[in-house]
Amino acid sequence: MKGRQAAYKRLLLKLSGESLKRSDFSNVVDQKACHFIADRICEIYALGVQIGIVIGGGNIFRGIQAKQFGFARTPADHVGMLATTINGLILGQVLSTKGCKIRVMSALNFGGIVESYNWNHALHSLSKGHIVIFVGGTGNPYFTTDTTAAMRASEIDAEVLLKGTKVDAIYDKDPLKYPNAIKYESLTFTEALSKKMQVMDATAIAMCRENGIPIHVFNLFSEDALLKVICEKKGGTLVTGE
Repeated sequence: MKGRQAAYKRLLLKLSGESLKRSDFSNVVDQKACHFIADRICEIYALGVQIGIVIGGGNIFRGIQAKQFGFARTPADHVGMLATTINGLILGQVLSTKGCKIRVMSALNFGGIVESYNWNHALHSLSKGHIVIFVGGTGNPYFTTDTTAAMRASEIDAEVLLKGTKVDAIYDKDPLKYPNAIKYESLTFTEALSKKMQVMDATAIAMCRENGIPIHVFNLFSEDALLKVICEKKGGTLVTGE
């Protein structure tokens, strides 16, 4: 880590719930995946970066399952918000065992289990060097965790929203299915919206555009990708207003 210097002071990292699973054949939460992700986060934590995290719940419950069960959207989203809370608590504990100071804050009230989200407390915790994990979505149905990430990034004045994925960048189509997929090193918010890039939902992209927060998409499971993004602003795809 010698010689490394972060280009950002404060950031919001968006993780999918599936990242804790790693593959379709692993458990709902895979120990190796959790530790790998936590180690990458610890590397940037050691640089003194203030880190907020929003994590999804798709490894436990996905929207497509709601349709299969015949659930209405509102209770299905409630299940999803609970799933993000489970994931946040697990990731928080893994990070804690590695020496990171952690606070988990929920948009939902879980009295005695998870601290309720409070904007002032979140800012204070970040300034004191705590990693703050935001769970429970926005606290309302019909909003994705992408939108939650954009909202929390805006609220904490994050300099960038990082989205860790299983691919190395944004492509015009799925590179795992189409070998001729075109990779983008950079995009504007307008291009991402007009081309309907599957990077984040439109509400999240629009919110980042409105608040001037760049979105950097990168491969979470590439060994040095997160460090490269943090220190060099390189790798993956950077979505900005320019």
